[in-house]
Amino acid sequence: MTLIEPTTTVRSVPVAPTSGALHPLGIDEVAITGGVWARRQDVNGRNTLDHIEGWLEREGWLGNFDRAAAGTLPEGRRGREFSDSEVYKYLEAVAWEIARRGGDDELEARFRSIVSRVAAAQEPDGYLNTRFGRPGQEPRWSNLEWGHELYCLGHLFQAAVARVRTRPGADDGLVEIARRAADLVCEVFGEGGDERICGHAEVEVGLVELGRALGEPRYLEQARLFVERHGAGTLAEHEWGRSYYQDDVSVRETTALHGHAVRANYLASGAADVALDTGDEELLGSLERQWATTVERRTYVTGGQGSHHQDEAFGEDWELPADRAYSETCAGVSSVMFSWRLLLARGDVRYADLIERTLFNVIETSPSAEGTSFYYANTLHQRVPGAEADADTISPRAHSSLRAPWFEVSCCPPNTARTFASLAAYLATTDAAGLQLHQYAPGTIRTRLGDGREVALAVETEYPVAGAVRVRVESAASGPWTLSLRVPSWATGARLTVRPVAGETETADAAPGVASVTREFAAGDELVLELPMAPRFTRPDPRVDAVRGCVAVERGPEVFALESVDLVGTALETSDFADLRIDDTVSPRENGGRLVVALRDRLTGASAEVPLVRYHEWAERGPSQMRVWIPVVGA
Repeated sequence: MTLIEPTTTVRSVPVAPTSGALHPLGIDEVAITGGVWARRQDVNGRNTLDHIEGWLEREGWLGNFDRAAAGTLPEGRRGREFSDSEVYKYLEAVAWEIARRGGDDELEARFRSIVSRVAAAQEPDGYLNTRFGRPGQEPRWSNLEWGHELYCLGHLFQAAVARVRTRPGADDGLVEIARRAADLVCEVFGEGGDERICGHAEVEVGLVELGRALGEPRYLEQARLFVERHGAGTLAEHEWGRSYYQDDVSVRETTALHGHAVRANYLASGAADVALDTGDEELLGSLERQWATTVERRTYVTGGQGSHHQDEAFGEDWELPADRAYSETCAGVSSVMFSWRLLLARGDVRYADLIERTLFNVIETSPSAEGTSFYYANTLHQRVPGAEADADTISPRAHSSLRAPWFEVSCCPPNTARTFASLAAYLATTDAAGLQLHQYAPGTIRTRLGDGREVALAVETEYPVAGAVRVRVESAASGPWTLSLRVPSWATGARLTVRPVAGETETADAAPGVASVTREFAAGDELVLELPMAPRFTRPDPRVDAVRGCVAVERGPEVFALESVDLVGTALETSDFADLRIDDTVSPRENGGRLVVALRDRLTGASAEVPLVRYHEWAERGPSQMRVWIPVVGA
C-alpha cells in the first residue's frame, strides 16, 4: 500500500484530505452572516465558551494540569479518567472562535493561559495525562479498555490542528505539545511495539489530521495501524462484548456501525481519513456500505444514533424505540464528522442530507437558546415532565427531561462548541469544475476554484423558515465554471431559476440531488433555488416495531414535536397525553406562524387543532411531555 504524502497547505478547516472528489472551504473563505446558524455561533461565542471554561475551572478539570505540574497528583485530582479531553475540545473550540472573529485579544490571552498550564503538565518524553503515569497512579497505558489515554490525545491533536490551520506559526506552544505526544504514541504503538488499541476511538482522527497539518506521514501510518488492529481482540473482553469498542470484527468486515455510537463514528471517521490518504478503495467502499446500512436501519428520524442507554450503543436493525432513544449529542457530532468525510471523498449529496438533518435536530437541540444548558441524550418521547435542573449542580448524563448546565461526563458541551465555532467549514466545497453549496445560511464565500480562478458569492436566505435560497455572483473570472446547489431528498417539486444580468431568465425543475449551472458567470448573476416547505407527514418503516402506527411531522429539514404545554386552552387540555391521536387524513398546516395538526382524544372523542414545536426547541418553556412519533387515529 502506497502512502500519499500529507499536504502542508494551510487551510482553516477541521478536515483536509489529500485526495477526494471535493475540497473543503475554510472559515477564512466562508462566513455565516445571518439566520439560525449565525445566531447559534453568536451564542456559542458569547455564552457557551465562558460557561464551559467556568465549569472546567470550578470542577478542577483544568486544575488537574496544575497539580500534575506541581507533582501533587494523584491527591486532589477531580473528574473522570477522560476529563483532560474536555479541556482539549474547549481549546479547539476557542481556536476556531478566535479565527471566526478575525482575532480577539481577550480570548487569545485565555487560550494561551490554558495552553501554558497544559504544557507544564507534559512529561519530558511527551507523555501527557493527569490520570495515569505518576507515582501513586496506575502506570501508563495500563488500562486501554477504559483509561482513554489515547482518546484524550486524539482531542489534543485536533485542538493543535485547529490552531495551526488558523494561526500558523503561533508561538503559544500547543502544536509542539501535540507533536511531542504524537511522536511518543508512534514510538510506543508503532510497528513492532504495543499492538493494542484504545477502547474509545478518536486518536485515529487526530493523528491523521495532525499528520496532514504538519506534513508528517508517520502519524498517518500510526493511525492506519490503529484502524487495522480493530477486531483483533487486543482488548479485554467487555461485559457488553468487544463490539462495545469495535474490537469484535475488523473495520473492513463490518457491515453496519455497531457498539458504542460515538466510538463507532469516530472510528469510521478515522478509517475514512486513512482510506483517502492511502488510496485504499476497499476500505472506503466498506465504510460507504456501513454508512448506508446504518442510516437506513439504525438512525432516528432526527438523525440521532444510539438506541441503548446501558452501553450508549446502536441497537440491532430497526431497533429504534422513541421513548428509549439515547441519541447522544456527541454521537450526532461524530456522525457529522463521518458523513462529511464521505461527502468529500465521493461528492454524494446523501451525506450532506444527513449532516443537515443531524445539525438541525440533534446538535442544535442539545444547547438551550442561551447556550448554557445542554441535553446529553436526546429522547424522542418524554412520558413524564421532568424537573428544572439546578444551575449549580452536576447532572447525571442520561437524564433527558430538561437541559442541564453540566454533567459528570461533560463531553457534549465542548463538542457542540467546537462544532458551532467551525461550522462555516462544512457549508461549501470546490472541485475542478466549480463550487458546490451543501448547507444553506446567509453568508459570503470568497475562494479560488480548482484552476486558481477567484470567485465571490453572496447567499441570501431565510432557510429553513422559508425555502428560497438566492445565490448572487459578486465577482467571477472569465470562462465557464459550474455552480451546484444541493436539493434535499425531501424537496420534490423544487425549482431553480437562473437570472443573468445579461440574457433571459430561465426556470426549471430541480429534482432531489444536485442542481447545477455551468456558464461564464458575470457579477450580478443570480441563482434562486425554491425549496418546497409545506409540512409533511413522515411514516416509519414498518419494521420499526416501537413506532408502528405513528407519524412524525417534518417541514423542510426540521422535525417537529407535540408538547403538552400546547394543549393548554384547547379541548384537549385535560386529556391524558398518552391517549392523544393524530388525524392523518388532515394535512398539517401553518397557522399564525405555527405548524398545527388535528388531534383527538381516543377515549373521549374530544378534538382540537394543536400547534407543534420545532424539536430542537422543545422544553424551552419548562417541563413538558413530548413526542415526535404520534399515534394515528385508530391505532
